[in-house]
Amino acid sequence: MSRFALTVKCPSARGIVAEVSTFLAENGCNILDAHQFDDMQTENFFMRVAFDSEKGATMEELQAAFLPVVERFGMEHAFHDASEKMKVIIMVSRFGHCLNDLLYRWRIGALPIDIVGVISNHMDYQKVVVNHDIPFHCIKVTKENKPQAEAQQMAIVEESGAELIVLARYMQVLSDRMCQKMSGRIINIHHSFLPSFKGANPYKQAYERGVKFIGATSHYVTADLDEGPIIEQDIVRVTHAQSAGDYVSLGRDVESLVLSRAVHAHIHHRVFLNGNKTVVFPASPGSYKSERMG
Repeated sequence: MSRFALTVKCPSARGIVAEVSTFLAENGCNILDAHQFDDMQTENFFMRVAFDSEKGATMEELQAAFLPVVERFGMEHAFHDASEKMKVIIMVSRFGHCLNDLLYRWRIGALPIDIVGVISNHMDYQKVVVNHDIPFHCIKVTKENKPQAEAQQMAIVEESGAELIVLARYMQVLSDRMCQKMSGRIINIHHSFLPSFKGANPYKQAYERGVKFIGATSHYVTADLDEGPIIEQDIVRVTHAQSAGDYVSLGRDVESLVLSRAVHAHIHHRVFLNGNKTVVFPASPGSYKSERMG
């Protein structure tokens, strides 16, 4: 029995849910989990359905049979095989907490991805990465060689077949060209609650303003720095008695958690772009389980 997910985005219209449900039932599929959202402002409809193909229909057969429904509603859609792991490139600089968290979740099966490489502009995490039998690429980036460095990075992405780039505290600004080429396929973690405290030393800025909670934001990367559609956010409370150093340490934990949640949502096809925002559906039952429990 094969397990799939169907994602749909189209103009809002009556009868979409009924049509999709009827199609799946008539083609021998059992719906396991379904979510939909009708945005009254943009007049866009979003839907994600997880299902089993109980009578052996393949993804190709379902795709071909679904085309009349696609044409009727003007859908952007995709069928996804739950057994196929998304190929991911991780990029990191000198802060390794997010990288190590992603590697751990990947290793125990809690984050079902295929990490096809790690790119860094420093050598700090070469041994960690190589010890996981993952290719490590050190590409130094300067003002003078930035175009050449990005060309090397994109060559690695294309040769590895990577479908997603995760910036795990990669402290270089990507060019507009790279952002556009990988639109909707680069996820960043920003070490503050966007749009507050942008730029350098956001935790120091937060400390100086006496904030009562600090947070992290994971978003898709666009040509507008730190302005991309937000996927996930979280916070931790702080008090007047804590130092700027405490803020940094607490912030690291939030960053790691928020980034992993964003990656989890993306690889399970739960995130839909909706203009400058996103629609993020809840996780299907069982999608957080790992191969090693306890």
